[in-house]
Amino acid sequence: MTSIAASVSPAVASTSAARPSRRLLTAGVVAGPLYVATVVGQYLLRDGYDPTRHAASVLANGDYGWVQITNFVVAAALTVAAAVGLARTGLAGTWAPRLVGVFGVSLLAAGVFVADPVEGFPPGTPASAADTMSWHALAHLGAGTVGFVCFAIACFALGRRLRRTGRRGAGAYSVASGALILAGFLAVSGSAGASWGVLAFTAGILAGWAWLAVTCARLVR
Repeated sequence: MTSIAASVSPAVASTSAARPSRRLLTAGVVAGPLYVATVVGQYLLRDGYDPTRHAASVLANGDYGWVQITNFVVAAALTVAAAVGLARTGLAGTWAPRLVGVFGVSLLAAGVFVADPVEGFPPGTPASAADTMSWHALAHLGAGTVGFVCFAIACFALGRRLRRTGRRGAGAYSVASGALILAGFLAVSGSAGASWGVLAFTAGILAGWAWLAVTCARLVR
């Protein structure tokens, strides 16, 4: 009886230990779709928001700005949870989970430091671009710069690890996702508010959220 109990106990302990990790990884699967769905809902319900001209960050302004601020905070919590889950698996290396965690913290900062109103949003804002940025908009931009660069590097780090272990397809996908995130951020930073830059930025964000969801889904099995 003692030997049977001894052999069963490690298996039970292993299963119990795996459950929190699965929940943390599930947070990474949910984070992106929930964030995107909330932005799409605001696009449908809020007057004046044009996703071809306005980055999602500007939704934090106006009477219903609290919705996007909450969206940032929830996405931050889910992303940090996913980073912890990635680290616990031991399969994502050392740096990828840490860098995903930094991205999560940057989302929290993006909710705390609100971007300035821009180009007609919220309604009543001048249609022309502002000449200066507020201190909180500069902090928002700084948080975004750090966050998206770290998110992209996380993709590169995991891609390198995957290719070293023979999973070349998954590695290439991870590297391509990082390239799209970085390209999107550089595009919006250098486009002076042009539609192509905003759309490229949106594509980069979608690629990043998809990468996090796919990566966590693979490991949660």
